[in-house]
Amino acid sequence: MRVLVLNGPNLNLLGTREVAVYGTATLADIEQEVRREAAGAGVEVEFFQSNSEGELIDRVQGAKGRFDGLIINPGGLTHTSVSLLDALLAVQLPTVEIHLSNLAARDEIRHKSIIGRGVAGRVEGFGASGYVLALIGLISLIGSKA
Repeated sequence: MRVLVLNGPNLNLLGTREVAVYGTATLADIEQEVRREAAGAGVEVEFFQSNSEGELIDRVQGAKGRFDGLIINPGGLTHTSVSLLDALLAVQLPTVEIHLSNLAARDEIRHKSIIGRGVAGRVEGFGASGYVLALIGLISLIGSKA
């Protein structure tokens, strides 16, 4: 099983950006934890982060036929990117949306996920450990479709 983990704008700043909201774990820390969990489950994972909406869309489109599922933290694009939603709907891969914070507890603009219609499920509010939870959920989801 192959899984692509995508991270959107500003997630490269984890560990130093709004620590009270996002915690102290860096993106490298998160990747290490996900790799550890994935290895134990026999899953190959690839990671990509970009501050560019177009690059993320290209990665989603390129995932079809190469990956069995996606985990995506679109950052601020969650609330604005119809194009990212369209890409997710087009590739039709099992996808889990992940957010470090609880979006419903944040400012109102963050309450709605535009891309939510293009994902099978969402994990939010568990900080860095949410990525491992997303992986476990995605593995279960893919396994149930096999």
